[in-house]
Amino acid sequence: MATDSTTDATFVEVADRASLADGPTVVSEDGQAIALFDHDGEVYAVDNRCPHMGFPLTRGTVEDGILTCHWHHARFELEEGDTFDIWADDLRTFPVEVRDGNVYVDPSPDPDVPPAVHWRNRLADGLNENLRLVMAKAVVGLDEEGEGFHTPIETAVTFGTRYRAMGWGRGLTTLGCMANLHADVGGRDKRRAMFLGVREVAGESAGEPPRFQQYAFDNRDVSKARLKRWFRDCVEVRDADGAERVLLTALANLPEEAVADIVFTAATDHRYLNAGHSLDFVNKAFETLDHIGWGGATDDGAGEGHADAVLASTVRQLTDATRSEELSSWRQPVDIAALCADANERLDDLVRAGDGKTWARPEGFVDALLADDPEGIVDALTDAIADGATTTQLADAVARAATWRVARFATNNEFSDWNTVHHTFTYANAVHRATRRTDATELYRGCLDAAMSVYLDRFLNMPSAPLPSPGESDRDPAAIREELLECFDEQGQVNRAAALVSEHFDAGGDPDDLKRTLGRGLLREDAGFHTLQNVEAGFRRFETVGEAEAKRAALMAPARYMAAHFPTRREAEQTFSIATRLHRGERLHEAE
Repeated sequence: MATDSTTDATFVEVADRASLADGPTVVSEDGQAIALFDHDGEVYAVDNRCPHMGFPLTRGTVEDGILTCHWHHARFELEEGDTFDIWADDLRTFPVEVRDGNVYVDPSPDPDVPPAVHWRNRLADGLNENLRLVMAKAVVGLDEEGEGFHTPIETAVTFGTRYRAMGWGRGLTTLGCMANLHADVGGRDKRRAMFLGVREVAGESAGEPPRFQQYAFDNRDVSKARLKRWFRDCVEVRDADGAERVLLTALANLPEEAVADIVFTAATDHRYLNAGHSLDFVNKAFETLDHIGWGGATDDGAGEGHADAVLASTVRQLTDATRSEELSSWRQPVDIAALCADANERLDDLVRAGDGKTWARPEGFVDALLADDPEGIVDALTDAIADGATTTQLADAVARAATWRVARFATNNEFSDWNTVHHTFTYANAVHRATRRTDATELYRGCLDAAMSVYLDRFLNMPSAPLPSPGESDRDPAAIREELLECFDEQGQVNRAAALVSEHFDAGGDPDDLKRTLGRGLLREDAGFHTLQNVEAGFRRFETVGEAEAKRAALMAPARYMAAHFPTRREAEQTFSIATRLHRGERLHEAE
């Protein structure tokens, strides 16, 4: 707003006030376009670029102190730039003085808040209102300020655990997947990953009632063994509130490994909960805490107490879950639920028998897990436990078998059957990841459940999809990667995608470059939840296994899955592109 009382040297003369009588004008100072308006006897200076999508505001109108952009009708309070429309962002304003009929402007005023704070606030706005473009611009802005990883995750976790009554779900699991993929993808795809994660949290929470967290018991002298029994008992009878209070008490009393023992034990008390999603979601909650920090319990919810909110939000994944022993597929024609139950009853004896022994996975062990003999599969697993196999070793073997189910999925099955082999794969991977967090012997039960799911998936490998054999290639790996991206532009290129991944290994290409290419192919699409999970799990398996054949399988499996589900409309990519171009200062209203 115009004043007449300053001699501040930062002000520069920009216009004759009389020239504004015919309408607003644009001046350029310090490389930025500033719009001048003479309204109700005062002169105002604002950024000429609408903060929504960059349209020139001098082509808008001012009435009753409100500046309206004519492209999308965003409205701004003219004096301070506050927006009426949260999707548009506030408008930057500049101090103005009028001296002897001349207009002076300070083109470089100190910002009201630091840029990083502004973008954190805008990310919160985007989450609250489920505004994709706002979230995209915030992610880009935060990354420019050096806060492009931790801040989006922490902000989205805080939002998602508060504003969805059912708690942890697909949105927050997607966010955890994207956090895990962040180091594997390249360049701007890191921003795409964060945008994808936060928008999925916002989308799943939109229109949902908030979640009201319970609180821990006052008694801080309860033993781990008792808390574990209480938690399992509450989950058993589907008492979510009771289970949450017990878990919060455990979080206040016990170290991380002990809490993981309690939670993962309850997650395997029943068979393959929610088609594997429950344990996978809980594992992703723990992995997300690895990124944002565990923290301690706090009275007001402030500070670093992330674990309370995150893990408490997962309780309904256990109490409300479908238990696979209740399903006919686990009872008929072979009662595999009973086979698992019998093996579980013998676990203590099997573990004692294996105490002090060292187990190495024998040749053909993974093939035995892929056989058409559920009793033989259970025998192979229980014998391995008695021979000293650790939960991590056994879970790794089962995850290898599950990887082959995806890699060899026959495309003459129904399209929805991709989900079946996928669920087994992500569950087996989650069990393996959980064994690295706790040595709870109850996770052997997760290995048995995963192996039985591998067994149930056997018909989806009949006939087994043809996979390329290792060989030699003199092609440039970069050309192979480019062809792989082109492959994802066409529907149904499932076997071709696997062949290109295999050829990249044959040509001696860097696997990190291949993962970045797979990440590029994933993040430009409107990929579904299962596809996102599948790629993240494939990358984790690649990190885990050591043999060349297993590494190929770990990346061929998600490549085939991606090719089956791509291309998509790429609507989110268009939003991300707009946000990126706006951040660069491009004029979207002038040209494609």
